Amino acid sequence: MSDEQNPVVIQLDQFLKLKGVTQSGGEAKHLIQSGEVKVNGEVDTRRKKKLRAGDTVEVHEQKFVVDECGV
Repeated sequence: MSDEQNPVVIQLDQFLKLKGVTQSGGEAKHLIQSGEVKVNGEVDTRRKKKLRAGDTVEVHEQKFVVDECGV
């Protein structure tokens, strides 16, 4: 899929805060950089990773799917 069909909706650290996994950006940064977060099944340590609709995020045995609104 091209970026036009599946646009960037939210950054990884913002997504974790929105979902209530973390309370702050600093907490999200630590969680991500410690290798505890997977994006689409693979560990990703980039807190500004751009998520698109349909991406999956896993942390602490919780799994989230990004929708078109970034939620």
